[in-house]
Amino acid sequence: MKNQKTKFPLRRKSVLIIAIMAIVLGSVAVAVSAYSFSRNNENKFKKEATELAATVSTVVDPATVAELRNAVDTIYDSIEDKVGSEYMGTARYNEYIAKFSHIEETPAFQSLHAQLREIQDVNDVGCIYILYVDVPTKSTVYLVDAAVEDPCPPGNFDPVYEQNIAVLSRPQVGFPAYITNTPEYGWLVSAAVPIYGEDKQVCAFAFVDVSMNAVKEEERNFILFLSGLLAVITIVISALGITAVNRAVVKPINRLSRAANQYYNGGEKGKKSFAGLDIHTGDEIENLATAMAKMEDDMNVYIDNLTSVTAEKERIGAELNVATKIQADMLPRIFPAFPDRKDFDIYATMAPAKEVGGDFYDFFLIDDDHIALVMADVSGKGVPAALFMVVAKTLIKNRAQMGDSPAEILKHVNEQLCDGNEAEMFVTVWLAIIELSTGKGKAANAGHEHPVLRRNGGKYEMIVYRHSPAVAVFETTRFREHEFEIRPGDTLFVYTDGVTEATNAREELFGTERMLNALNGHPEANPEDMLKIMKNEIDRFVGSAPQFDDITMLALQYNGPEQLADEEITVEAKIENLETVLGVLGARLEKTNCPMRVKMQIELAVEEAFVNVANYAYGDKVGKARIRFANENGITITLMDQGMPYDPLKREDPDVSLPAEVRPIGGLGVYMVKKTMDEVGYEYADGWNVLKMRKSY
Repeated sequence: MKNQKTKFPLRRKSVLIIAIMAIVLGSVAVAVSAYSFSRNNENKFKKEATELAATVSTVVDPATVAELRNAVDTIYDSIEDKVGSEYMGTARYNEYIAKFSHIEETPAFQSLHAQLREIQDVNDVGCIYILYVDVPTKSTVYLVDAAVEDPCPPGNFDPVYEQNIAVLSRPQVGFPAYITNTPEYGWLVSAAVPIYGEDKQVCAFAFVDVSMNAVKEEERNFILFLSGLLAVITIVISALGITAVNRAVVKPINRLSRAANQYYNGGEKGKKSFAGLDIHTGDEIENLATAMAKMEDDMNVYIDNLTSVTAEKERIGAELNVATKIQADMLPRIFPAFPDRKDFDIYATMAPAKEVGGDFYDFFLIDDDHIALVMADVSGKGVPAALFMVVAKTLIKNRAQMGDSPAEILKHVNEQLCDGNEAEMFVTVWLAIIELSTGKGKAANAGHEHPVLRRNGGKYEMIVYRHSPAVAVFETTRFREHEFEIRPGDTLFVYTDGVTEATNAREELFGTERMLNALNGHPEANPEDMLKIMKNEIDRFVGSAPQFDDITMLALQYNGPEQLADEEITVEAKIENLETVLGVLGARLEKTNCPMRVKMQIELAVEEAFVNVANYAYGDKVGKARIRFANENGITITLMDQGMPYDPLKREDPDVSLPAEVRPIGGLGVYMVKKTMDEVGYEYADGWNVLKMRKSY
């Protein structure tokens, strides 16, 4: 962390906040004060105007008012084309007003006008006038106006203002006081009170207009003065607040910030960053400084501990890496595992959930004709499971190489693992031993997953059968085994539960159905490609979810015994060429995994037959001998020569029960050929003696 420049320092922020708060509070104070002052003035003037209108209504003679109204009303009703005040000053307006001009000469008008002028002069108001409401036209019609300048003549009319429309339906109420502001007259408050005639009905309204221009000017001056005063007070309070905040908050926090940067950058050697701040604000900042000082002490202790813990963790990590490599090296992981073998193809993988895992697989040749396959899963994870796995794997392999059956192997391993198993760990095991020359095998399943088999040209299917308990659960467990057979082109797939129980973010299991679908999506894939496809399908399903269990898989594709092409050699029929014939025969038998006992029998029969040809077929001459080898469920050897026609099978077998000194000489070699080979036949064709011998193995 470097000493970076603050984008918006706390000092500036506090100044801005205090200033905004002061401005807002001052503005609110000015607005409230102005509103209250204006409201009081308006109410006062409305009340004065209403009281003065009531005075006018009381002072004037109702009869005189009624007389004047009748005179105006008569003329007003007779005029069809009425002209409003908006036409004032036009010829049309003057023509309209001229029809009422004689009204001003009447005693009623003169009397009322004189009274209104007197009241207006005494009370110093803008204007007092009397008018009535013409309901059909929704207009006010003037009777008399005491204004000094531009009085409205009798008969002049104006539309009733919207706010006074209620007077048409309830004229007894009068016109409520209201305030207007116009360019012509400025601020006016107007009020009206009904004038009742002798019949107690409203015959007109006494109106009073009071100017508020002086009051509004006074309001404006008051607001300006108040604003200035509050501005000064705001500045003073803001300055005091900023100074207090700077001293009580900003400076201590800046000291804490500098101490934090100093601590992060290593500080001065042997000196603490927070302990010497000496902050005594008596509030949360002081508590923070105390907490930071304690945190510094705790962090120093923690760093010391962390250093030792990190070193220990690195040591353990290094050891775990070594353990991971050791465990990986214990499993067969060089492929192809048996590059010289063509009768099967095998591949296996293990992906541990932790550095080391409890799953393991194994495969090894017990002899040239038998392979052992192991798939196992130790309970638990990590180092304990890995240690248990090493012991179990070693015991299984050692016992298998002694020639025991799968059930016998698991019985022995179970007894060994149960002895001293204080951790109560156990291991599920699938173990099979397959005879490679025939495809016949035996398997034992100790609580493990069901294997999957694909017949040549078919699809992968689960092989379900009854299991035995897991190894190391009960010391006296007897393990079951069963026989099976795989044929050329078949593929066997075994795995641990990490495959089927792989879980995605929605906590769904991969399951056996998805596993079979993945296998059958590429049924012709070889073992290596098949396991890679399966791992990709699992990874795609799991996504970003963590791996909770080891994922271990093994696949074996059985090709059957190697079918060699027919082979034929031609040699001179001499005893010294016997080694050549037996050398070719021996190499062929090795390639077909012929058992040693059977190999010796075949070589003995060929030796006897070839020696007979060399000694007797051509007499004193030297001829050729042709030997043909063919493999199909064993071996067929055809020995041909062009010597004298001779069927050795017609010769009677010697009586081997007689002592050698009394038995006739000859015939023992042919007898041995017939006894050691499964089938022996002879024919003479196209000048050739043909002796055919077959042996199954």
